Amino acid sequence: MAHSLSAQKRVRQNAKRRILNRARKSMLKTQLKHLQAALDAGDTAKAQDQLKSLTRKLDKISTTSTLHKNTASRIKSRMTRRVNALTAKAAG
Repeated sequence: MAHSLSAQKRVRQNAKRRILNRARKSMLKTQLKHLQAALDAGDTAKAQDQLKSLTRKLDKISTTSTLHKNTASRIKSRMTRRVNALTAKAAG
């Protein structure tokens, strides 16, 4: 148990940040599942909309300390490649 006032405050701050970070990561995982479902269904229009939404959320989350910028960039890159492959497959 924290005894000093600053240590007690740090415990409170960590608890708040943990809740926020978990909510953000959960939202991100849900968004990824929606994109994955669109990719599995072969729906290019829906997949592109989901990718746009995912990109927006990743950019927003990576500006906080929840997710590193490179991690967000890596996820965006991988998902963009998959959407582009689906689009090329549908066009060709």
